[in-house]
Amino acid sequence: MQIVKRVREEVRTPLLPRRSDTPTRKIDLIKICNSPALRPPRTQPDKVHAMRITSLDVVDVFVYVVILNLAVQFVPGVISESFATSLLTAIVLKLVLEGVLRLKKAVLSRLRAASGPLRRATSLVMLVLLLPGSKFVVLWLEDLLFGDAVSLGGFWSVTLLLVTLTVSRALVRRLLGARDPAL
Repeated sequence: MQIVKRVREEVRTPLLPRRSDTPTRKIDLIKICNSPALRPPRTQPDKVHAMRITSLDVVDVFVYVVILNLAVQFVPGVISESFATSLLTAIVLKLVLEGVLRLKKAVLSRLRAASGPLRRATSLVMLVLLLPGSKFVVLWLEDLLFGDAVSLGGFWSVTLLLVTLTVSRALVRRLLGARDPAL
């Protein structure tokens, strides 16, 4: 129905010039049909498809298991009772790091787009609270889920572990030729 209205509006203007000095007006049906008003509304992507596990996620978990088990072996404060708990801890770390990296990316984009000093200061405070706060979230989740079976040490050992995990993730993704969206 909207197409018909647009065509009628276009037809109301004369197609042939009344005088020779007036330019002709052509009807562009392709332009009318492709106008934003006539496009069907976009549907939101299915949440199931947005949360799909990719091969890069599996590689990340493998890298996290290796780094975590190396930390268990060489850092006295990091303890994991079995390989199964190391694997589950690596999955929890993967989920937490993905969430933190997405939040960090959102806060940084908000900081770059901030127009006023108050918005910039708010974004900067959010970033300053997010970075150390994520370490406390990791410690709390590890204690909640695994209790005494897993100990990642204190704040500084978790900080070192998370930095090592993030750097190793980026290096492995670079080695595989995949783009790391977090960096």
